Amino acid sequence: MKIAVFGGTGFLGRRIVERLLEKGFEVRAVSRHARQAKAALAPGAKAPERVEADILDRSSIARAIAGSDAVVNAVSLYVERGGLTFERVHVTAAADLASAARQAGIGRFVQISGIGADSRSDSSYIGARGRGDEMVRTMFPGAVVLRSAVMTGPDDAFLSTLIRLVRLLPVYPLFGNGATRLQPVYVGDVAEAVGRLVENPIDAPMFEIGGPRIMRYEELVREIARRLGAHPVLMPMPFAAWNALAGAAEFLPAPIITRNQVDLMRQDNVATGTMPGLPELGIEPLDIEEVIRMIQEKK
Repeated sequence: MKIAVFGGTGFLGRRIVERLLEKGFEVRAVSRHARQAKAALAPGAKAPERVEADILDRSSIARAIAGSDAVVNAVSLYVERGGLTFERVHVTAAADLASAARQAGIGRFVQISGIGADSRSDSSYIGARGRGDEMVRTMFPGAVVLRSAVMTGPDDAFLSTLIRLVRLLPVYPLFGNGATRLQPVYVGDVAEAVGRLVENPIDAPMFEIGGPRIMRYEELVREIARRLGAHPVLMPMPFAAWNALAGAAEFLPAPIITRNQVDLMRQDNVATGTMPGLPELGIEPLDIEEVIRMIQEKK
């Protein structure tokens, strides 16, 4: 099988590419900056076919998926800039890719989304993710939507940042009162889930992928502090203040916090239990303690 992975140089995308190569598939790592694909892969990993294409350009989509047996959409946008909006990337472009895959006769399509995606949400990010999932299923009726909890692993934007800040700050600000429930999942487990869905599809339209433990945000911060031997004072901080801070941070080239991340922290980010997940795929998820250890070792 030949599989085209859009967003193949990103945090999740490059892990999907590696896992599919390990399973013996031919893989196209598709991105706007295809030259990054080789550098992003683990040392010694087999190189994929690197294809430069823009998911926002329908003509380049057709070229990138030609001859493929399956398509994975791992493209994501976290900060809107100019014409790059959540609606354009997560809804219109995702629908264009799914439509092109169906018209090309491609048999399998996996759409990466997030737990909590909801087309009715007032959040522009969360709403766009939900509408994108619906559009993909409309354009490619057999598509599988994989909704993941917050992903963790070396070089992530969530757990690695927490570890760095807990180590540095004597006073650590919590999102609200720190009661938001999370179910962090190791990025490698998500990549393995994608690989198994491509290899042996299960007849289900949607999966929810979460880690083995559900923790309140405050509990996660305390767990990290315990492992680091740190003793920060945990200080509740209103979401309104976080939103203002994130709005200012988004003007930076690499913001450490965005408003959509604040939106996600306003609500629990855990699997509903009504959809299949890692157990149905035969995957035993990595515990958060092991992921923390991996991140520490890489520092």
